[in-house]
Amino acid sequence: MDKKPNNNRGRNNSQNNSGSNGPKKGGKKPSNNRNSKSSGQQMPAGKPRPKTTDVARSASRGEAIRAQRRNLDDVNKLIDKYKMAEHSGKPARANVISNDPKLKIIALGGMDSGGSKNMIVVEYKDEAVVIDCGNELGIDLPGINYGIADVSYLEQIKHKLKAYIITHGHLDHIGGLPHIVPRYPAPIYGSNFTIGMVHRFFDNFGIPMPEGFSLETVSMNETTHEKLKIGSFFVELVRVTHSIPGSTVVVLDTPVGRVVCTGDYKLDPKPHDHEISDLERLRELGKEGVLLLLNECLSAAKPGRTPPEATIEGTFVDLFQRSPGRVFVGCFSSNMNRIQMLVNAAVAHNRKIAMDGRSMLSTLEVAIKLGMIKIPKGTFVPIATVPNMKDDGVVIICTGSQGEPNSALQRMSSGDHKHIKLKAQDTVILSSTPIPESGNDRLISGMVDDLNRKNVNVYRHTTREIDGCGPLHVSGHGSLDDYMDMIDMLQPKFVMPIYGSITAQQYHNREAIRRGFPQANIKTIDNGEINEFTKNSMKANGEVPTGIQLVDQTGAVVNNVVVKDRLMLSEDGLVVIILTMDKKTGRLMTSPDIISRGFIYMRDSEELMNLFRSELKRAVIQRYKRVDLDRFKTELKDYVTHFLYEQTQRSPIVIPVVNIISGGGGNGNKNSNNDKGSNSSNGSNDQSNDEPKVPEKTPEQIAQDQQDRFAVLRQQLLGHDPRTD
Repeated sequence: MDKKPNNNRGRNNSQNNSGSNGPKKGGKKPSNNRNSKSSGQQMPAGKPRPKTTDVARSASRGEAIRAQRRNLDDVNKLIDKYKMAEHSGKPARANVISNDPKLKIIALGGMDSGGSKNMIVVEYKDEAVVIDCGNELGIDLPGINYGIADVSYLEQIKHKLKAYIITHGHLDHIGGLPHIVPRYPAPIYGSNFTIGMVHRFFDNFGIPMPEGFSLETVSMNETTHEKLKIGSFFVELVRVTHSIPGSTVVVLDTPVGRVVCTGDYKLDPKPHDHEISDLERLRELGKEGVLLLLNECLSAAKPGRTPPEATIEGTFVDLFQRSPGRVFVGCFSSNMNRIQMLVNAAVAHNRKIAMDGRSMLSTLEVAIKLGMIKIPKGTFVPIATVPNMKDDGVVIICTGSQGEPNSALQRMSSGDHKHIKLKAQDTVILSSTPIPESGNDRLISGMVDDLNRKNVNVYRHTTREIDGCGPLHVSGHGSLDDYMDMIDMLQPKFVMPIYGSITAQQYHNREAIRRGFPQANIKTIDNGEINEFTKNSMKANGEVPTGIQLVDQTGAVVNNVVVKDRLMLSEDGLVVIILTMDKKTGRLMTSPDIISRGFIYMRDSEELMNLFRSELKRAVIQRYKRVDLDRFKTELKDYVTHFLYEQTQRSPIVIPVVNIISGGGGNGNKNSNNDKGSNSSNGSNDQSNDEPKVPEKTPEQIAQDQQDRFAVLRQQLLGHDPRTD
């Protein structure tokens, strides 16, 4: 990026703006005449610039620069919302690494944004394990698919790292593994289903793994209470219910005491897969003694207990019975309990099942392989055969209940699906509610509008009373009483709520204290905070660097500076000015070349473009040959920013490209010196014609060559045909 003008230059420009470019007759000559002439920010006094747009008005150079800085401040505020690593305000500390006998609990993610990019480090002396390693999907930045936790701290303790232990297979708990494990390798532990999801995720990851990397996983049996030794730690998994099979509580025995991390859970007494939460083992652990409970708190604002999954089964049976045509059901791709219900209801009504959605099919494949779902032979049919089937003989289960762009149901609603065209008498059931703090409400509303335009029958959980149906969704997360039940069963000495916002953590803690848990033994936790434990004490002691790394659609990490530039471009666009100048005379050899992207449509702004070129020509005459090339480009950028702000009240990104040609202006035969200019960061070129064997070109030939080169340059800058005027 171009450097900002220094303060002295700014003062000179201000002096010049208040008067003409030179001294008035009979007046005193300015003390810094050279700089005054070279600044030239405005027309001479008495000659204001013409107004070429309806919003044009006189504005000082300072006002234009301030407007541009306001845009930058707005971008920085948006960037800070996502707490990118460079701006987290938590510098790396040299004294973080130690072999202190205290047990350290450090959250690198998951304690904000409603529980995402979940990641917790448990460290003791020269050993450490990581619990969960997820991503964050709810990021609304241009070109960004998701974010992962910044793991600068793992770089500091990579020699200590012994294992990754995963509570369950949702992306907010495994989505960061392909980015982080190859850099800081260690075995990955989890339940059979969770490890199956990890392998599937690595297999489908878009970027090849580094040469020599080999994924190492360890499947554990959560039913038999298998214990494995990891350094000085012992790990055990305990089964709990959630909206994905194989969900577990991580029990980590450390030299200081037992740490229990619940992951995401609800205490469902009647799960459809009969994988009931192992409450008996949880109570046994409580009797044996628990030092620290890391308790999920995502839904702590919901009183009571979360209803069991079986609550909604009757609604599916009823809707399948009274739907005259095809039935489409949108649900979360990993909820195999929900899909088993739908399979049972479809079979009971003699309907075949078609599935659509890559993530759903991938999860189903793992569940079938591990025997976690039962599907009668001949029940499934390909999605491509649905148009040829009887309408009352098929159910389509698909992704897209959150209105995600390019999901199966969203493409059906917009009419872009390859095989399915919705029609009247179709029934669409949305078996979900918007994910908290995801911003999906707007996406779902837009999709429902598209569905209603097609006159299909739409049933939603949020409007079930108006739609005339029973409940269509229950959460996979516990409510406040469920979280308190976990505390009662485990009877920990210390409690820290995890995987929820600070507000959810506060609700969790207030209720625990109200029920008699010691206030001194329960606290909130923030990302990066170091919490140290002994057998009898808990203390916050410093912090480590945290933040977010942004990932694009290809799986590549995007530098924060690139994202900031994208945001700046989205505000006011881009203007590129290309000047071709004779090195000896300082004259323009061609008319200034202007490229606009996302700023104005130049063909509709002919008057502005004509004035713009005139101003550029005048700026070259006033500035070039009076200052060095780098300063010339900097002042030219400020000059253009000021001019465009005056005319449009907008501040696009301005990129000046200055090409210096030797031997032009009709004096090419005399230019045989060895003076060679340097290429600048803004694309300036200085070419010397000092090779006697090469035939000398006329100025017209040189100008034509440059025009050809500019066409190539524009295409490289913008990736498509230039729009010039």
